[in-house]
Amino acid sequence: QQDSMNRYGALSSQHKILKNQHDDVKKQLLELQLQHNSLRLEHRKSLESHSQKLAQLQQERDSEVTNLQDTVQKLREESKLLRKAHLEVHSQLLSAQ
Repeated sequence: QQDSMNRYGALSSQHKILKNQHDDVKKQLLELQLQHNSLRLEHRKSLESHSQKLAQLQQERDSEVTNLQDTVQKLREESKLLRKAHLEVHSQLLSAQ
């Protein structure tokens, strides 16, 4: 009888310890799940922000490339006109001699 009572007491205290450990682990799990969800949300926001920034930079780059291409085209035309004007002046100088 005494052995049974001792055994019951030991099992009871062991059960209490395990239950407390279980409750602690359960609490940790909930905290980690909340933290995980928070980090997931933060990560998603970060990805969206990065994606928007990338799109903006690509748009700015494309615009700059277009502007530079326009500038190059205008400079080529201007160069052609200057060459033509130079030849005309040169011809006039030669014919004036």
